Amino acid sequence: MRRRLLSSMLLVAVIAVLLLGVPLGVVVVRLINDEVAQELRTDANRLLLGVEYSVSQRQEISPDQLARNYPDRYLQVFVRGNPPIVVGAPPPAGRDLTEEARSENGYVRVSRDAAQIQQDTQARLVLIMALAVVALGAAIGLATFTSRRLSLPLQDLTRIAERLGSGDARPSRHRYGIPELDLVAEVLDRSALRISDLLAREREFATDASHQLRTPLTGLSMRLEEIVAAADQPEVVREEGEAAVVQVERLTAVIDELLAAARRQRHAQAEPIDVDDVVGQQIVEWEPAFRRAHRSLVLAGDRGLRALGTTGGLSQVLSTLLENSLKHGDGVLTINTSSTGRSVVIEVADEGPGIPEALGHRVFERSVSGGGGTGLGLTLARALVAADGGRLELVKRRPATFAIFLRHTRDNDRHRVVSGPA
Repeated sequence: MRRRLLSSMLLVAVIAVLLLGVPLGVVVVRLINDEVAQELRTDANRLLLGVEYSVSQRQEISPDQLARNYPDRYLQVFVRGNPPIVVGAPPPAGRDLTEEARSENGYVRVSRDAAQIQQDTQARLVLIMALAVVALGAAIGLATFTSRRLSLPLQDLTRIAERLGSGDARPSRHRYGIPELDLVAEVLDRSALRISDLLAREREFATDASHQLRTPLTGLSMRLEEIVAAADQPEVVREEGEAAVVQVERLTAVIDELLAAARRQRHAQAEPIDVDDVVGQQIVEWEPAFRRAHRSLVLAGDRGLRALGTTGGLSQVLSTLLENSLKHGDGVLTINTSSTGRSVVIEVADEGPGIPEALGHRVFERSVSGGGGTGLGLTLARALVAADGGRLELVKRRPATFAIFLRHTRDNDRHRVVSGPA
């Protein structure tokens, strides 16, 4: 590419020099010839006037004076009634430039050697050629600089792309001072960050799966061992079998939660959903559990709201918040839905003691829990909301109030919401 750029720029420079230099040389030669002819014509007219004045005043025409007044000229003066006057050496035949002037009393001729004019013309042409060479040299330097400035960043971008393809997702932060190439570098850096985020999520998923599945599998193994040991005791087998089913359901729930989170991080596409339907379905599912705990669920705020999201993702997030409130909160749990100029907001708040100050800014971090849990629920909940282009925030610590911010459905006309943090 560098060679092609250099060749193209040099070709353009040569064409430009030829298009300008050749016509300029022709014009210079013509101007020099015209200037010499005009000069000889002026000398002839001036000489004729001087001669007529001398004749009218009956003065002698001095050849020496004419030689001093017209150096490097061959003069011929013809006056009626006087012998011809010749001044200077005649130029070689065929190489002279001659102009004459006539009057009633005679005429004069002024000649000049064309060799002198040719030397002047050649000197001007040599100057033009020198300028053309200088222009070509400058063009070569500029072409070399430009080709290097363009090719080296492209080679660097190629190495960065190859590095990304090999799995090294570190952003380069290289910038080259060329807007178009800087834009490509910025896009590659953003891609590197996204790839790095995806790789981190893959590692987190593997860690979550291994950590979260260990306990249910251990419990299930113990139950199966009890069933085998008590094969001749139907009541024990029945009791342990029911417990094993519970462990399997727990294991299934954990697997579904992890896989859903991982799948949504890669492929989620938000679409308009009815907020009331999702919230209402969660209230129906969780109301018996809250009733057994002598607590109640209250739905407040605006009705008929629609937002960009996925039904499954929003359901899992609300389920996580309701479960946390059931375990760690107290009193009435209120779900308030509202609409602001920028977002559809779903607030979940109870009347419990809230979140300790030491955990307030770390509540969404992995493995951080204030009640002996795994610390995974809120982390996955925030990832699920982010995958729909929204946010999950702790807006108040005492009592604990979580808010889900989703995009308005009208935002769907401006752009598609893809997986990633809001």
